[in-house]
Amino acid sequence: MPEMPKRPGGTQARRPMHLYWVLDTSASMGQNGKIDALNNAVRATLPALLEVARENPFAQIMVQALTFGETTRWHIEEPTPIEAVAWTDVGVFGRTAMGQALREVARHLSGGALTSRSFPPVIVLVSDGCPTDDVAAGLDELLSTPWGAKAIRVAVAIGGDADLDVLSAFTGDSEVPPLTAGNPDELVHYLRFVSTAAAKVASAPAPQISPPAPPPPVASHTTW
Repeated sequence: MPEMPKRPGGTQARRPMHLYWVLDTSASMGQNGKIDALNNAVRATLPALLEVARENPFAQIMVQALTFGETTRWHIEEPTPIEAVAWTDVGVFGRTAMGQALREVARHLSGGALTSRSFPPVIVLVSDGCPTDDVAAGLDELLSTPWGAKAIRVAVAIGGDADLDVLSAFTGDSEVPPLTAGNPDELVHYLRFVSTAAAKVASAPAPQISPPAPPPPVASHTTW
């Protein structure tokens, strides 16, 4: 493990790396066990993120979670150290206000929670359908913020009805396309992968060439 840089009076504090989960909780997520699978996937991702944090002496991973259905709701509103995150299940409600969710993330990024010491934030967008509001305007607002433009943006599609064009526009990187989870096991696999890989890249003390290749699909008796 590399030695931490020193400053007068002690060891330098770890730099914050903010991770935002932006999660679809629209009514369609209530079908075929998708919302249960999403809750399980987030819960399964926490230990992997904790391991990333333990391996990186330079970064403190701070987690927030925003859901979007009929409207947006902060499920984890305050930036919370990964060591202190305990996931409680989210439910489903209404339509797919993805554009509103992106505007809310933009508002938070502009609100002063991130400082000059922060690593670039990571925004993980998960959705199973098509937005029912103006997602292009929401994305424009997000990208117009300095931190939104610097963010590492990754996406996971749930099932075959997800709007891959919208998710691809969100990532903005043809080399990092959205991963499509066709069953609960794949959702666990892919959410854990994108969250941890992006966190490692964002919090690296020196630039990394590229994230690792995505994992292969996982067999399951349930499909979406």
